[in-house]
Amino acid sequence: MMAAPSAVARPVPSLGAEAATAWLALLGAYHLARRGTLPADTVTFAADERLGLQPLAEAATGALLAWAPESGWQVASPVQGEARALLDLYLPLLPRHPGETLTLGHLGQSLDGYIATARGESCFVTGPENILHLHCLRALCDAVLVGAETVAADDPRLTTRLVPGDNPVRVVLDPRRRLPVERRVFQDGAAPTLLVCAEGQPGPGRLGQAEVLAVPAHQGRLRLDALVAALHRRGLRRLFVEGGGLTVSSFLGAGLLDRLQVAVAPLLIGTGRRGLSLPAPDALGDCLRPPCRVFRMGADILFDSEPRAKPGGEAGGVSPGLARIR
Repeated sequence: MMAAPSAVARPVPSLGAEAATAWLALLGAYHLARRGTLPADTVTFAADERLGLQPLAEAATGALLAWAPESGWQVASPVQGEARALLDLYLPLLPRHPGETLTLGHLGQSLDGYIATARGESCFVTGPENILHLHCLRALCDAVLVGAETVAADDPRLTTRLVPGDNPVRVVLDPRRRLPVERRVFQDGAAPTLLVCAEGQPGPGRLGQAEVLAVPAHQGRLRLDALVAALHRRGLRRLFVEGGGLTVSSFLGAGLLDRLQVAVAPLLIGTGRRGLSLPAPDALGDCLRPPCRVFRMGADILFDSEPRAKPGGEAGGVSPGLARIR
């Protein structure tokens, strides 16, 4: 098993005051929906440092978000800059009811389509703004999923330590149980952790502090539909597939991704580990061209797409995104 490479820490920006207020409002909206306590009528909300959101009387000022049962969440005030970028990016990801599911995949890659060097170095392909974005996505999901190669190469913590918000359940896909117990996700106790392996694999029901979850497999590969169903049964309905390339590609190829985000960094690697890898259609016209929104994150460009949307769906346009996050 390869050792996790050492990486030079890069400073990650923090949210400015207005963006931090918007983020607290987003967290409040997320938890209202997950708890099933959304109002039955149209209501406007202001951000609250303790509660996340505070309902306002109809004529009150200071409203930031509005909820309507028929249309979901909307921005209720003319907020601009990085606060507006946060709301534009994350509002469509919020659940509208407790049972709503979401499976979102994300990859960060170079201009020439690589997520890591040939030696597996991937810290950091994308810039610090995108790293902050990953922590935001973790806070808005019930579980974060990664493949064994990502844990072997990067030894990630998969927590929300850069932003307010609860840590998600960490799910590591390791069909043959090859990972050593020394990896941080199995030892640090920062969040509940599942090690997912193929049914029939020998070994105890735990690896360090992680619970072992066995799911059906076919020809050595986990049946991802069975995995998603098993996680849903545990109440983990909003899933963030964070990497690596093979894992995200497998979910995409199986038709399980509701949203796919690809962050492209101004970097040329030359050769290495590819990002997405899918069976090639015979004609360009048969290629997947999903509706897509575009956001700026520092020097990176984030494409937020809906791969299961009907062909010809409306694209979301271009947002200035998170360019102003410092």
